[in-house]
Amino acid sequence: MISDVIEKMLIKMLTDEGGQLELRRNELAERLGCVPSQINYVITSRFTPERGYVIESRRGGGGYIRITKKMIHNDEYLMHLFCAVGDVIDRRSATLYVLELLERGLVTDREGRILSAVLSVIEDDETRANALKKAILAFAN
Repeated sequence: MISDVIEKMLIKMLTDEGGQLELRRNELAERLGCVPSQINYVITSRFTPERGYVIESRRGGGGYIRITKKMIHNDEYLMHLFCAVGDVIDRRSATLYVLELLERGLVTDREGRILSAVLSVIEDDETRANALKKAILAFAN
């Protein structure tokens, strides 16, 4: 799938550039043989704050998109995550947070699967947020 190719390419470019990448959407789309909106889709759906990314963009003739991977220590990240969850969280966002915990090695695969399963069956966004925050506190100890 083209979205997966774009994501892998951007991650490699971010790694090669030390965690910050500035690109021109049209140039990248031309290089990959896709439409610029496909680049936008990948950036907005896969390079989210929940996954530790900051996106900046400037429109116009010299416009660019800057992607920055936040480099913070695990203890700081857990505190950031706890605050970022807020009072309510939908299933999709909760799943992205669990994936980030897995990617950072803060939870094992088994813990991540259990947490994802529990969060996915909770219907109420407020209850899901409370459950996720309690889990984050447990992982911090």
